[in-house]
Amino acid sequence: MIYKMAEEKDNLTEAAEEAAAEAEQSSEEAVPEEQTEESKDAPAEEPELSPEEKLAAEVESLKKELADEKEKYLRLDAEYYNYRTRSLKEKQDAYDNALMKTVTEVLSVIDNLERAVCAECSDENYKKGVDMIFRQYLAILEKLGVSEIPAEGQPFDPNLHNAVSSCENEELGENTVAAVLQKGYTLGKKVIRHAMVTVANP
Repeated sequence: MIYKMAEEKDNLTEAAEEAAAEAEQSSEEAVPEEQTEESKDAPAEEPELSPEEKLAAEVESLKKELADEKEKYLRLDAEYYNYRTRSLKEKQDAYDNALMKTVTEVLSVIDNLERAVCAECSDENYKKGVDMIFRQYLAILEKLGVSEIPAEGQPFDPNLHNAVSSCENEELGENTVAAVLQKGYTLGKKVIRHAMVTVANP
């Protein structure tokens, strides 16, 4: 009887040990599954670049930086060019306007000198002196770039001529300048004063 009870006790002990071993084995097998799930959720680490790849990336970065700086330089150079061109044009326009105003005032003096040269005078020396002054004025105008507008015998051009009268003349063609009442002048391509003319056969 006693022997039988000892044997049953040994069997119970062995069963308990086997159950404990199975539970421990199950827990050990569950841990890797949890770790696997955590590793899936965690972000993958970027692979380390090789020295060649690092050098290539640095070269690309420097190229981009150089391109950006070049674009800034070209934009700045274009802005400066526009500023310089605009400044030079403004200076030239200011000079031309001042010159035109001055020449316009002088033209009336030249007109009077020309009338004096064409007038009859008994004193030849006086007349020569007036003619000399008149020619000096014309030389000054030429140096300044002022030119007389061709008029007499030319086709009438409203951009250059101002018609104040008309006449019939069989020797001249249609809309031809027959006479100049007051000379006109240009400064470069700008008209300072239109020529005052008589137009034949309008």
